[in-house]
Amino acid sequence: MLKKVSLLLALATLALSVAAVPALEPSALGTAIPMRKRSSLTRSDGVFDKDKAIASTVDVINKHRQNLINLKKNKGVGAFTEGAEIKPLATVPVDVEARMHQRAVKRQSEKLIDQDQDLEWAGKISVGTPAQSFLIDFDTGSSDLWFSSSECASPACSAKLKYTAKASSTSSKKNGTFSISYLDGSAVSGPIYTDTVTVAKITASNQYFSAVTKMSANFASRPVDGLLGMAFPAISNLGQNPFFITAHAARSVKANQFSFYLASTGSELYLGGANKHLYTGDIEYHTIDSSSGLWQVIGAKAKVGGTIVVNGKFQTIIDTGTTLMYGPPAAVKKIFASVEGSKLFNPTFGYYSYPCASPPKIAFNWGGKDWPISTANLNLGKTAPGSKDCVASLAGVDIGYGSTVWLLGDAFMKNVYTVFDYDQEAVGFGKLA
Repeated sequence: MLKKVSLLLALATLALSVAAVPALEPSALGTAIPMRKRSSLTRSDGVFDKDKAIASTVDVINKHRQNLINLKKNKGVGAFTEGAEIKPLATVPVDVEARMHQRAVKRQSEKLIDQDQDLEWAGKISVGTPAQSFLIDFDTGSSDLWFSSSECASPACSAKLKYTAKASSTSSKKNGTFSISYLDGSAVSGPIYTDTVTVAKITASNQYFSAVTKMSANFASRPVDGLLGMAFPAISNLGQNPFFITAHAARSVKANQFSFYLASTGSELYLGGANKHLYTGDIEYHTIDSSSGLWQVIGAKAKVGGTIVVNGKFQTIIDTGTTLMYGPPAAVKKIFASVEGSKLFNPTFGYYSYPCASPPKIAFNWGGKDWPISTANLNLGKTAPGSKDCVASLAGVDIGYGSTVWLLGDAFMKNVYTVFDYDQEAVGFGKLA
């Protein structure tokens, strides 16, 4: 059962069918925020960076575990998708953690000439009066805003830009504490504030966020200062509206939608509509189940070579904060059973390989067009130096949402122009220009 966006918006929701339907034209009156690219899971020698991928997968599992914890707190287990459950905190294998630590130490001793390769889908925001600037990761798979505080003593905060509450005349400290767990078992936590937050001239007054005083070591090597969630209030750890909902309620943004264009260069977040220069034709909209607190599109099926392999009209979370694509292990096994020469490359984390010379044609469909994954976005690199097999960006992993929910991250989103629409409670896909 679909639930409506916050009553603060007081907007009628347009009914959509699961299949593609005519929809409101995206606005061209919004504001674009340029973003820098996420780090690659392919090494410079063309080989799959398995350690980095495992760390990324564990991070994703724990992020969505926290989403379920927040959803239970805010809405109760009745809001869970059938089969969803809060699983134990995932951990990185000891040998992988040791190698990642060695790499981090080595990196800290070198000049960061390749820093651009390590950025998330990040952009600048400002907070407070006068403005304090931060580089933030925009995440459609979470709902809170947080960044480092001037009072943070964690080593991970040392190289971050920090929020000084007493330096802002519009800052107000609130009751309670913000806390989320990450892959190394430690947490990001701190006090809660409200202040003026601006993203590309779009302003939200009295926006809730946390200026964290404790930061997980996982963030030490990331040049971003924090994260801005763009999902729904149901999964907010703060129990408050995310930035975009606050801004729209205050009429700071013209249209109640935002869009992403993700690419190697020229990536952007467009607030208040869609950039018509970046897609062609019409946007194909599909209904979401917002009761999960996520942009969870219903009615999907998966194809290989034009043939439906997984039907059952499963659901797909569209998440800019996830690098790969994940499906329930049994369903992803069906996908690769249809791919000649494919193998289960890593059983623990569900990574598959396929012959590099004959990449499969995998596509998703929600009742309208097929939306295929390009060869470049499917290929994470060779399984080993000199190998003829490549690792796929689709993995079979139980994220915790049950057997009918998939998680589609950048590996999917880089193939389409994506519009997130609060009024219609829908996600739209457009063909890249």
